[in-house]
Amino acid sequence: MNEKKRRPVPIADALSGFLKRSGLEKRLEQATAIDDWAGVVGEQIAAVTRADSVTPDGTLFVSVLTHAWMSELSLLEPELLKALNSAEGRPRVRKIRFQLRR
Repeated sequence: MNEKKRRPVPIADALSGFLKRSGLEKRLEQATAIDDWAGVVGEQIAAVTRADSVTPDGTLFVSVLTHAWMSELSLLEPELLKALNSAEGRPRVRKIRFQLRR
């Protein structure tokens, strides 16, 4: 058996290479919208909402505690999208879908 011996690489480099090769890098960047949600919307809205997931086409799903908040946030969607999309380098969030939290 004549295998090439490779030097060990840092796990961060190996993971980064895997994400690029597998096409998951963009999805991972999209997912940062979930982590950024609370900072973008502020404490009051973050207390009654939770960003749950983002689809490949850029739809962010957000759970909301009450119907009243769901209605209010639907009206604020354009401003929330603008704030979320102000982050450089991340794929855009195209729409937000609010769902009543169970």
